[in-house]
Amino acid sequence: MRILLDEDVPRPSVELLRHVLRGHDVDHVHLIKWAGKKDLVLYQDAKRAGYDIVVTNDAAQMSDPDECREVKRAGMHRVSYKQRHPGLRGLAIAVASLVAAMPDAVAELANADGQRLVAIIGIDLTHKRFSIVDPRRDPPPYWPR
Repeated sequence: MRILLDEDVPRPSVELLRHVLRGHDVDHVHLIKWAGKKDLVLYQDAKRAGYDIVVTNDAAQMSDPDECREVKRAGMHRVSYKQRHPGLRGLAIAVASLVAAMPDAVAELANADGQRLVAIIGIDLTHKRFSIVDPRRDPPPYWPR
C-alpha cells in the first residue's frame, strides 16, 4: 500500500513508519513537495498519485463539511490520531501510538473492500510504560552480587 503522511504528522515519523511497514511505501507531503496543499485538493491529488491511505493529525478536518465530502469522494482510507497532551511528551505519546497501531491497521486496510476511516487510540497515560529498579536495594535475579 502507498501511504501519505499529511503535513501535521511530524517528519521524523516517516523513517519509523517505513521501518515498521516494510513492503509498503510511506511518503510525507514535505518530501513530495506538496507542503501547504489544502485538504480540499490533497485527497484527490493523493488518489490520482496512487496513494491508498492518508494519515493526519487534523482533528477539525471531519468537522468541515467540504473537507469531509472530499475525503469521501476520494474513496481513500483515512487514518487519524490526536496529540492529546502538550509539548514533547505529548508528541512522543502521539507518535508512539501511531507507530504502534499502523502495522495492524494497514494489514486490515489491505483487505478492506472499500474506504475505511481509522482513528488511532492513544497510549493510556494512566498506566506507566516503564519500571525502575534500584539494584542496590532490590537487585533483580540476574544482577551480579
